[in-house]
Amino acid sequence: MCTEWQSWRAGKPGHELGHEAVGVVVDAAASARLKVGDRVIAMPHWGCGKCPACLSGEHIHCTDQRDLLAETGSSCGLGGYAQYLIKPDYLLYPVPDDIETDHAAMALCALGPSFTAMERMRLSPADTLVVSGCGAVGLGAIVNARTIGAQVIAVELHPFRAELARSLGAEHVLDPRAPDIVEEIRALTGGYGADAAVETSNNEAAPPVVLELVRARGRLAFVTWSGALPVNRITGKGIDIFGCWHWNHDQAGDRMMDR
Repeated sequence: MCTEWQSWRAGKPGHELGHEAVGVVVDAAASARLKVGDRVIAMPHWGCGKCPACLSGEHIHCTDQRDLLAETGSSCGLGGYAQYLIKPDYLLYPVPDDIETDHAAMALCALGPSFTAMERMRLSPADTLVVSGCGAVGLGAIVNARTIGAQVIAVELHPFRAELARSLGAEHVLDPRAPDIVEEIRALTGGYGADAAVETSNNEAAPPVVLELVRARGRLAFVTWSGALPVNRITGKGIDIFGCWHWNHDQAGDRMMDR
């Protein structure tokens, strides 16, 4: 669902094609965790395996990611679109027997980032969540939130995506261009605003708007890379902010597979 296509077309180095892979182990070298024939999810990137982030299972946040293209002069074996993929065993998570391979692939960027957002925000069935942006990551956020039992208000302008959001369980879908969107959200939440929100649109204008959709002492997670936030509003409303990217497969793997 993510793509390196645009980077590849632009001639940017280091962008192997495909980073959301599920496959079967064909050679396990000296691994004590995996054996030939195991089905596995291959987590994106390649953490160093030694830093505090890696040792706690947060490989995606490693600040010393290995660059095999720079090390070897070749990107062969790094892309998920290839027949074979090379990964250290600590970046591979076994797929349970009762989960089909195509469903297991959803545990990567489709469900993974927003899964972490829900966990870190401690989303509960009593909460109302705003999902900003209903691309693939935002739709995954709706699935994760509805699995928990939370009420979902989606914010999306594209009619096709808006309909998908409804089909996945969003109770309301609002147009982000509406001048009174803050009032609309408050009208749906007892006048206070949503308990939590997750921003997935990557629109630079979205973060300060989404901040206003959350009630005082609410929670706001970002699964995105663009935009800026007014610090005075964060402090004034007492908002908890979370930067999220993939799930910790040392600590949250079983819960992720349950989705």
